[in-house]
Amino acid sequence: MANRATRQRVLIIEDLQTLSVAYAAQLEKAGYEAVVAASAAQALEQLSAGGEFAAVLLDLQLPDADGLDLLRDHPDWLARFPVIVATADGSLTRAIDAMRLGAFDYLVKPLSEARLIAAVDSAVTTRIAAKSNGRTSARKTTQPQEADFIGKSPQMEEIYRQIGLVADSRATVMITGETGTGKEVCAETIHRQSGRRDGPFVAINCGAIPENLLESELFGHMKGAFTGAIDNRVGAAQAADKGTLFLDEICEMPLQLQVKLLRFLQTGTIQRVGSERQDKVDVRIVCATNRDPRREVAEGRFREDLYYRLAVIPLEMPPLRSRTGDVRLLSDAFLARFSAEVGKTFAPFTEAHYAALERYRWPGNVRELQNVLLRAVLLNSGPDLPLSAIPVGTESMPLSAPADTNGSADQIVRPELPDESQLPALLAGKTLAQIERIAIEAAIEAAGGNLAVAAQVLGISASTIYRKRHSLEG
Repeated sequence: MANRATRQRVLIIEDLQTLSVAYAAQLEKAGYEAVVAASAAQALEQLSAGGEFAAVLLDLQLPDADGLDLLRDHPDWLARFPVIVATADGSLTRAIDAMRLGAFDYLVKPLSEARLIAAVDSAVTTRIAAKSNGRTSARKTTQPQEADFIGKSPQMEEIYRQIGLVADSRATVMITGETGTGKEVCAETIHRQSGRRDGPFVAINCGAIPENLLESELFGHMKGAFTGAIDNRVGAAQAADKGTLFLDEICEMPLQLQVKLLRFLQTGTIQRVGSERQDKVDVRIVCATNRDPRREVAEGRFREDLYYRLAVIPLEMPPLRSRTGDVRLLSDAFLARFSAEVGKTFAPFTEAHYAALERYRWPGNVRELQNVLLRAVLLNSGPDLPLSAIPVGTESMPLSAPADTNGSADQIVRPELPDESQLPALLAGKTLAQIERIAIEAAIEAAGGNLAVAAQVLGISASTIYRKRHSLEG
């Protein structure tokens, strides 16, 4: 809530007097000073006079101008203060367009008082945090630090540019791309470059948690809510208050829980399992998937309304095979990092090493490259790294066929299987549980440790592979 002593000013640009009066009263009650402009002309007059505002609430349908055109024609607004746009339900796509221009948040009319105050509070606190960190709200387009990303290819430069444009917004971001391309690193970078950087970054993998526990993990539960709930527990959404909630493998979320996530996005409140109380939380949602979300929507596995709520800002991580020159940069960085971690010294890569590394198509992308070089460092003493330590560089290693970008199981390099005539002898004396363990472990290894993709290889759901693996380990 706003500090009443400072009386932060909020500019309301709304032509309907009944609405502007209501918004002003609600903001005043919350401790803000409301200033009303009934047209674009009045708004320009207020802003050109050099007035300082903590936030701006902008109706996209004004009598003398289009709200989107105002944002396009006055990018300085977005650099000076957070802009929250208001739109009728039928013009949601226009609100999304405003977010992509750099608006901080959007509200769908009719605006509830709780949602309006929550949006303004979030905008003001994010702006204050950005200023206290010595940052301006000007859009950043420079490359993140090495701790965020490594790469100078045109594809990665475009990713850096998009991150710079959306980091300070509250807009939900959906990151797509093949497994291993760095979607979580991208989410963490968005968080670190935002005004929420001092708040928590909480990640939850929707594909690695059994379906019956996912709601509790996300929203929390009360003691006794279900068998095993021995104490009250805060969920990931509440733990991420004032920060960023990262929902990985979002397309693995069951439809029943998608409804509750949509309600959370609409109201900004959560309800723990077993509780009747609703708690307000202020989080920025970033999600990721290695599937094609539009295909999931078309085939009925993902709600269309939730998709549009989550994909306000879509970012697609490029596969490593398309990032010209980045394999060398990544290989050098991984060799230096792993050598330091294990206390070994290795000579720099030769052109022969680079040629071998660049010849492979890397179906597992950056994660696979990372695993290959970690294994090479661990299994060799140095200082010279033998070429044979890079198995993907040998001529006996087949190149993977080009993979599509929906993260399908066809992208996985499957382990070499024995001839069918050998199977009876190999499986003789083994129980069904032992055979399952062999299949599951082989699929997980082939998927680079990604349970969701391993599940695609086996033709089962991610929650099933999670439960089976857990029971086998137990």
